[in-house]
Amino acid sequence: MRRGPPAKGHAARKPKSAGGGKAPRRRTGIPEAAPAALPSLAQLRDFLRAAPGRVGKTEIARHFGLSCDQRPALRELLRGLKESGQATPVGRKGLAAPERLPEMAPVEVVGTDPDGDPIARPLQWDRDRGPPPVIFMQREARGQAALAPGERVLARLKFIGGNKYEGRTFKRIARETPARILGVFEEGRIIPTDRRQRADWRVAEVNGARPGDIVLAEPMPTHHSLGPRPARIVEVLGRMGEARSVSLICIHAHGIPDVFPAEAVEQAEAARGVTKRGREDLRDIPLVTIDGEDARDFDDAVWAEPVPEGWRCLVAIADVAHYVTPDSALDREAWARGNSVYFPDRVVPMLPEALSNGWCSLRPNEPRGCLFVEMRFDRAGRKLAHRFGRGIMRSAARLTYEQVQAAREEGTVPEGVPADLLGHLYGAFESLLADRARRGTLELDVPERRVLLDEAGKVQAVVPRSRLDSHRLIEEFMVAANVCAAEELERLSQPCMYRIHDRPSDAKLEGLRQFLESLGLKLPARDRIHPRDFGGILAAVKDKPEDRLVNEAVLRGQSQAEYSPDNIGHFGLALARYAHFTSPIRRYADLLVHRALIAGLALGRNGLVPAEAARFPDTAEHITQTERRAAMAERDAIDRYLAAFMATRVGEVFEARISGVTRFGLFVTVQENGASGIVPLASLPDDRWQLDEAGHAMSGRNTRLTFSLGQTVEVRLSEATPRTGGMVFGLMQGAPRPGGRSGKSAQNSKHNSSGKGARRR
Repeated sequence: MRRGPPAKGHAARKPKSAGGGKAPRRRTGIPEAAPAALPSLAQLRDFLRAAPGRVGKTEIARHFGLSCDQRPALRELLRGLKESGQATPVGRKGLAAPERLPEMAPVEVVGTDPDGDPIARPLQWDRDRGPPPVIFMQREARGQAALAPGERVLARLKFIGGNKYEGRTFKRIARETPARILGVFEEGRIIPTDRRQRADWRVAEVNGARPGDIVLAEPMPTHHSLGPRPARIVEVLGRMGEARSVSLICIHAHGIPDVFPAEAVEQAEAARGVTKRGREDLRDIPLVTIDGEDARDFDDAVWAEPVPEGWRCLVAIADVAHYVTPDSALDREAWARGNSVYFPDRVVPMLPEALSNGWCSLRPNEPRGCLFVEMRFDRAGRKLAHRFGRGIMRSAARLTYEQVQAAREEGTVPEGVPADLLGHLYGAFESLLADRARRGTLELDVPERRVLLDEAGKVQAVVPRSRLDSHRLIEEFMVAANVCAAEELERLSQPCMYRIHDRPSDAKLEGLRQFLESLGLKLPARDRIHPRDFGGILAAVKDKPEDRLVNEAVLRGQSQAEYSPDNIGHFGLALARYAHFTSPIRRYADLLVHRALIAGLALGRNGLVPAEAARFPDTAEHITQTERRAAMAERDAIDRYLAAFMATRVGEVFEARISGVTRFGLFVTVQENGASGIVPLASLPDDRWQLDEAGHAMSGRNTRLTFSLGQTVEVRLSEATPRTGGMVFGLMQGAPRPGGRSGKSAQNSKHNSSGKGARRR
């Protein structure tokens, strides 16, 4: 896959030294003008309207004669322009005068908000204009079916500020025929695996497919619109119900590349080990890798020892840049993939196996090339110094999180590990934790689900993913190394692919504030918000009934982290600068940071090249999108595995929690394993149900039953479809029980949601 065209340039950053001092200003031969006054909002609007295309902060600062010291103030002015809808973001760095949508336009529903109300995007939108506007569709008229994701309508639009509109359906539009259909071949038809696609397809050309096959098909021309449309099967992907069928569906549904070009495979298989030449020899230092039990690629190793002032720590990372060189076949494919994708039954790697599980994996007792950072901390966890280098190392042991945790608790020593190493690692970890607490980072407690499969690929159980101190130890070492990488690149005046996390938007924060106030909890104003404020909220509800609900609401209220060549800091970690350095096997961003360090520190060949640096804005946008694509595919896979697991338990009753309240029913989440599904409105007891949107509750006029967000309920599973991952439940509350007894009545819950109140403000 070819990359997009080079960006117009890479803006130079104002570098700082490791000690915080300013780096010397580059000489241009042109005398600097005296700083001018900041422009007014009206002047900025006029400049954007007159500009022929997108402009960046550098062009704006140059036009108005602003100094580097005025950049923060300019950034706040531009933020205000964007949030008020007077400027539109274009790409990662650009701005342009906003182009308002017409009063009537075709739109496509792309999803729903937490309350199930549809969210749409313009049907025709040029990506060069920036991110598409968000259109919040009004509910359909009484008697009309609700809009579902994938449906298209001609909508009347009303601008409501920022990049947001309200939409009202004027006319429904027949959806265009898809280019390809992914589905299951059954009884002469193709049943789509995407629950949003409601149409079945009649198979006119089977081409060797058998019932139960997962297939790709192409629509065929037809002269009438009655009945299922004809399609031609072009490829059989696998069998529904087989061990790898779920991840196979997700890979193709989300467009994840899973076959390496022959040239990239040949380059990977031709790789060989590194020599000591030009490298620092770390083979006598007993570095160890600590990963999950099922990990196959080990790209980071750690070591620590006490020193008089505190701790000396080493983090060594596989030298992927030695093997994946700029603009090679391996590099082009790694860029296209952006990252590895992890499913319960397989990994779709960013690099071919010869590298990801071979020469770039820090296997025990085998020499490997690495980039390393040596860090020194005082006993309070404050960093005193750091140093980067390119080395050759030999891992002393491959450890698992569970193994390290057990050894710590039992006072034992794993085989191959020096007797005092784990004690030193935990000592440094405790110091780093003290620094983390001092910064006041955001610590959310939202359990992740782990799907356990047997040898045949069937789901054995779905359990919460463990969160041990050994996990946190590695995280703290990696965060420290990532901070050092960002600081070092700034000191070297090298381009950096930052990992940035913005503070919550005004709209999300306002919705979250309203939700928290309903629980008697308060947040400061946006301009004074700090991650520790959220920490105080979470501490106040810990071990209370609303604990999980508040954690999820705070999570939904945050901005998404992303990659950018421009630094705005990392809000969640409470860090002024942060970059990904520690996983170049599975993240392209880390590989770019390695190359920038190699170039800036003159550590040998295969450093960052100018053409690559010029593409940083476009690459940042691309790898942010591939990361989000991977996250959606991984969540999709877990939902489908859960549906397959629950399909054997149809008819059983579960304790669940109401996780969404909409006009067409309730969404519930099973407490036991996190399985989620819908309780259709039609399945509720016969009544006149009224939706309280502000209170996120639904009440029956006659039965006096009330169901509200966060409420604990009993549900019976009535349907589970592994093909789509969908599940349908029925509520036991209010339903007749054997012996004529009615189920326990639903109780009012004080819980609320941060959902829809946030989206239109």
